[in-house]
Amino acid sequence: MTIVTPGIVPASVLLAEPRPAWLGEWARFGSSLAFEALSPRLVTQAKLVMLDCVGAIAAGMQEPEMRALVRRLARRGQGGVAAIGAGLSLRGDDAAFVNGVAGTALELDEGNQFARGHPGIHVLPAALATALAAGRGGTELLTAFVLGYEIGARVGAACRLRPTVHPHGTWGTIGAAFAAARVDGADERALAETINVSATLSVGASLRAMLEGATVRNGFCGFSNRNGLAAWDLVASGFVGEIDAVRSVYGSILAEGFRPEAMAEELGSRFEIERNYFKRHAACRFTHGALDVVTALLAELGSLPPRDIAGIEVETYAYAAQLDSAEPANMLAARFSLPFAVATTVVNGEASVPAFRRKAVADETIRALARRVTVRENAEFTAMLPAKRPARLTVRLADGRVLTRETMTNRGDAADPYTPDEVRAKFFDLTVPVWGEAHAKRVHSAIETIETAESLAGLNTLLGEPPRKDA
Repeated sequence: MTIVTPGIVPASVLLAEPRPAWLGEWARFGSSLAFEALSPRLVTQAKLVMLDCVGAIAAGMQEPEMRALVRRLARRGQGGVAAIGAGLSLRGDDAAFVNGVAGTALELDEGNQFARGHPGIHVLPAALATALAAGRGGTELLTAFVLGYEIGARVGAACRLRPTVHPHGTWGTIGAAFAAARVDGADERALAETINVSATLSVGASLRAMLEGATVRNGFCGFSNRNGLAAWDLVASGFVGEIDAVRSVYGSILAEGFRPEAMAEELGSRFEIERNYFKRHAACRFTHGALDVVTALLAELGSLPPRDIAGIEVETYAYAAQLDSAEPANMLAARFSLPFAVATTVVNGEASVPAFRRKAVADETIRALARRVTVRENAEFTAMLPAKRPARLTVRLADGRVLTRETMTNRGDAADPYTPDEVRAKFFDLTVPVWGEAHAKRVHSAIETIETAESLAGLNTLLGEPPRKDA
């Protein structure tokens, strides 16, 4: 049969396509990888990412809408998985959902610059919920977490999401599903099927939500965790997916330019979790190069009063330059406003969580300075992605002086990493206000030694600790 309308491919052609070779490689790799094959360095890194995710979740869970969401979900039935930092346990799917949502609420979750997204927080809640239900121990959880992170990050790196699509809720669904399937004992065939089924359950998330400050955006990661669990439930019950759903979704629907060869390149010898980044600035990662320059300039000068600044020009790469709105409507929009992020860092001395709260967003000194910040793309900087994330700031002072500083990387990237102690310090900064120092140390110790745990029940109990009344 001949079809003349462009873009419509006959079923006979589609159905003749073979299953991709990389899918079989991944299914074999995922089913056979043993914890003992993970290097000590990789295990240490996986635990550090897990610790960072837990800290981001516990702190994010204290937001008013998160507390309300947990109470609402608890009305339809509590369960055995902690809503981390909430003091309540929920059904596994509900806990995975709220933990994913909370983990992105403060824009402090770790990420991967090559995947252009945040694999860890898309995978850990689903993996933990499944491990608890299946009675698994720490080594099983760690191995599944590494695998889920790996496949999600590789899909992200192998494609180019459409400019209108937010990365949250997309390929992270595949990572969540794969981790859940692995920890639940899926065989090679089931793992391959899980990849295909989960790809079609990815969320078509709008990038505009983050720019407007539409807080539904925080839910996207929660849906990846919940949909990942649903994908594995479907496969375990006998449902099947497309022959090559990853290419269908990430080659033409949510993204384009999918490169299948990237999925198995150096598989087993290069792990994406070791090329991740950690965040200290509580704002979109695309702002971090500029914020690193601002904080370094503040350290150099001692102070930089807003009244002395005539204007600030930011040159950066395309995705960062897109964040040019100087009039954020709320806390979330402020985190995705490069002018506001620069201005609030100048005024507050750091891009901390309070620097983006309602009081700061309403501060006229900050808003007036933000209106004096201009942003433009430097095409040469865009061409350096993803290996580098450049930003150049030119600060024009009222007395006529001009200060120009630049960076090619972000602090926390694999090329300029935070030390493990700095990441641990961030964990305590986030969790001590929630649980107090003694309990935060207990959680830290449980994660640092998780490979020795035959059961995760103890960790779950620690994560279910109620927050302090003043949290």
